[in-house]
Amino acid sequence: MSTRPASAMDRVINTIEWLAAIFVGIVALNIFVAVVLRKFFDTSIPDAYDFGRMLLGILIFWGIAATSYRGGHITVDLVWTAAGARMRRAIDIFATLVLLLVVAVQTAMLFDKVRLTYTDNVLTYDMNIPTWPFYAVAWAGDVSAVILIAVRTWRLIFHPELLHDEHVEEKVSE
Repeated sequence: MSTRPASAMDRVINTIEWLAAIFVGIVALNIFVAVVLRKFFDTSIPDAYDFGRMLLGILIFWGIAATSYRGGHITVDLVWTAAGARMRRAIDIFATLVLLLVVAVQTAMLFDKVRLTYTDNVLTYDMNIPTWPFYAVAWAGDVSAVILIAVRTWRLIFHPELLHDEHVEEKVSE
């Protein structure tokens, strides 16, 4: 564990990760309540399917943000493991730049989806609630992913000591 004080960027990163965790809880709560109501009370939450579908989308995009920065997501590091320290860093930088490009394009496309959903006035089925705010929250998660991947890229290149990567080899040696 590091004892250095958290920088402003570290606090932003932690906030984004907490938001992703909160969305996991909201999705789980929505599913739990919908199942309990259906099973024991023979009723349902109006628009439960629409809410669940859109909340899952929000969860996915905020999850991308949370996992992209830490480097703790599932990876196959066969080449990386066999490489030396300089080559590992080069692979990490290249992979992160590719990820940044892909997620940035995805973010632009998702913004187009938010805009179209707003202009087409797409509503939920039961309660006729506009769906664009849900898409906007998902888009904000994608924007957060771009920001975190850009920070990760910056730190990989200029300040690798500030990263919080979790590689299996490092965990095993502890």
